[in-house]
Amino acid sequence: MSAGTAVRPETDSAGWLRLDVRVVWMDTIAFLLSMLPSYLTVFLLDLQPGSAAVWGSAVSSALGAVRPLGDLLRWLKTRYRVTDERVEQRVGVLVRKYRYVPRDRIRSVDATARFWHRLAGLRVVHIGSGDAQAPFRLNAVSKATAERLRQELLRGRTPPTAPPAEQTAAAAAAEHDEAAGETELATLRWSWMAYNLVSIWAFFVAGFLIAGVYWSLFLVGIDLRRTVGSLVDRVGIGPGWTITLGTVAVFLIGLIGLAVGFVTENYGFRLVRTPTEQGTALVTRHGLFQTREVHRDDARLRGIHLSEPLFWRWIGLAETEVISTGLGSWSLSSEPASRILPRGPVTEARRVARLVLDDDVHPLEVPLRPHPRAALYRRLWWALCVPLAAAGLLAWLGATGAVAAWAWLVPVTGLPVTVVLAVVAHRALGHTVVGRYVVLRCGLLSRSTAALQTKAVIGWTVRQSFVQRWLGLMTVRVSTAAGYRTYQAPDIGAEDAVAFLRQASPELLSSFVEERESPHPLSYTDGLSE
Repeated sequence: MSAGTAVRPETDSAGWLRLDVRVVWMDTIAFLLSMLPSYLTVFLLDLQPGSAAVWGSAVSSALGAVRPLGDLLRWLKTRYRVTDERVEQRVGVLVRKYRYVPRDRIRSVDATARFWHRLAGLRVVHIGSGDAQAPFRLNAVSKATAERLRQELLRGRTPPTAPPAEQTAAAAAAEHDEAAGETELATLRWSWMAYNLVSIWAFFVAGFLIAGVYWSLFLVGIDLRRTVGSLVDRVGIGPGWTITLGTVAVFLIGLIGLAVGFVTENYGFRLVRTPTEQGTALVTRHGLFQTREVHRDDARLRGIHLSEPLFWRWIGLAETEVISTGLGSWSLSSEPASRILPRGPVTEARRVARLVLDDDVHPLEVPLRPHPRAALYRRLWWALCVPLAAAGLLAWLGATGAVAAWAWLVPVTGLPVTVVLAVVAHRALGHTVVGRYVVLRCGLLSRSTAALQTKAVIGWTVRQSFVQRWLGLMTVRVSTAAGYRTYQAPDIGAEDAVAFLRQASPELLSSFVEERESPHPLSYTDGLSE
């Protein structure tokens, strides 16, 4: 068990520490400054006490005050300490809870800081143990304390406690030593912004922004909908042009929102390899108003993973993640800790992958073995059957008058699209073994390519459905303790699957595979494709 939560009596008070009190003051100041525009508007416009604007400001003030009050209670009731065996935390107002993380299970110690935290020299420390629970979080401590905790917990020893001034000096010296030995692997290129703006999410972002502006203006007595409507009537360009220009305007607003989000999230991005006492670590630093620094121990690195979304594959976009033990493969924040690059060109992703893996194999650039034509037939079967079945159902409903008589034509007209998607899905399939890596590729909506070290393989799963058995296909899944835990290669030919498994993990397959002569011996290196 890597982490625990329980109710524990507070009998041992030695060594327990508080969070930094500056978090309470900074959130209070931020709350007062955020409410200042509303109160100035009410005062300057001389609004009546019973108006919607005054009530809106009052409600906003009440809701906004919850955070600083919550921070005050959290600061009063939260204690933490670091011992030789574990990191412990006591928290809770009505229900006191005790949580711990054994130090031998700690896999990552990362720090984030919002804009106000940075002004006050504070950091939020996230201690990850690689399990499914949320990271152990200390919100917030001083920057020097965060750096000391990172070094202390990752090095596996507890140094003697020093005065705050000495802690700050020691943290600064450690940062200087690390920076001197860093090797830069990648930095932010502003051309990558284009890969992050062309998205359907622009309309959703625009919707949130417009809704926020609408309600803000409504509080001061301005009806944005009526104002825009009167402007359209005054211009008199007709409904067609109004819809077209409105759609373009909304999309542009969304693009601006996405651009601002990209800049604030990735400003100052750097990927470096820095020396540690145990070896080296991959470190990313980025963020404008909220900074984030993530350390990934190279000793836990097990491979690399690329994702290429279907709708952006034509511009060569890719998302890059490391396959590593102890890193969460998902996150409630904007990106998981395993991601080492912003969305960008696949050529840059492969270049960085070469530097990260630091060997001569380059597994993401080798040709892959294609899957048999029977895998294409299986996908074409679904591409034809689903639209035709839907067309038959709609035709029957149309005959009964439940839907329009022509509704059955809609899925029929989609047949060319489903057939093309079936071909694209088949072309995305591939697998090979190169050097010390197993390489698997599959996926339609997001083509996923994973290069996993063979030493990280802890098991194989081979599955055959009735249709696969009839077509001579198998789905092969590899299990590992790193990354997403499971990676698969669907619809491999039966003979090819055995050869693939034997080459990838001969010691695991030796007791399960029966040796016999084949009339057509399979050369595993034949028929490779890009």
